[in-house]
Amino acid sequence: MFSHIMVGANDLPRAKAFYDALLGTLGVGPAMQDGHRIFYMTPTGVFAVSEPIDGQPATHANGATIGFACKDSAQVDAWHAAGVAAGGTSIEDPPGLREGGLGKLYLAYLRDPDGNKLCALHRM
Repeated sequence: MFSHIMVGANDLPRAKAFYDALLGTLGVGPAMQDGHRIFYMTPTGVFAVSEPIDGQPATHANGATIGFACKDSAQVDAWHAAGVAAGGTSIEDPPGLREGGLGKLYLAYLRDPDGNKLCALHRM
């Protein structure tokens, strides 16, 4: 549904270590670096992290969330654990089942080291 998503980072090596660990749990290989940016290429889209090109500090977007699709609840749990171990912060409720208008979802939420809000989602 998207061509790419890019978030900002103030410390690219720290961001690469975090996202290599986090996305590795989803079967995504380590990032390819191109100067001030890193790219994770998959058959379904591209996730990228960049130092801001305007010289200003990177900040997170209030109200924004980037969701990563997972094959099952165990992968959601592994994603969350890897993110916390690599410097992310667990937010909202612990990983688990949520029921609502979109059906049963198994979710986990993190903030990356620069404050971007991330979600792992498995549709039950």
